[in-house]
Amino acid sequence: MQDLLSQMPQREKIKAGFSKGRERYKCKDCGCNYTVELKSTAKPESMKKQVLRLYLEYSGFCSIGRLPGVSNVSVLNRIRKYGKEAGTLHLESIGTERAEADEMHTYAGSKNCCRIWIAVDGHGKRFLDFVSGSCVSSITVPETVFVCA
Repeated sequence: MQDLLSQMPQREKIKAGFSKGRERYKCKDCGCNYTVELKSTAKPESMKKQVLRLYLEYSGFCSIGRLPGVSNVSVLNRIRKYGKEAGTLHLESIGTERAEADEMHTYAGSKNCCRIWIAVDGHGKRFLDFVSGSCVSSITVPETVFVCA
């Protein structure tokens, strides 16, 4: 019966407050009270999976949140929830097919430049290694950083 009540046109039901965080409605015809199955702020599962796909494509939290119109904090919490659901990965059993190097410059606190190279797994976003130094000195990045396991 609750499914039938929730599918009524808007003019046959009135909002009657909240119950356990969910909107509560009252039928004008029979006077029955019912709550909707999902909260009014709930997003569809397809949108939640799209958020994960965009994150795995290296999009930022703010830019991901702008697409479906949610806050970047909600995106961050969703990604953390997926991470907890996935559990721990067995890093020894996962081979790296492609490694990506990322170079970053910073001038934090002074005019002295600091350079950082970060090597990550191209598919699983696993951290592999890093090398840091100043922009003036010539840093040789070890070949072992970029060798695929």
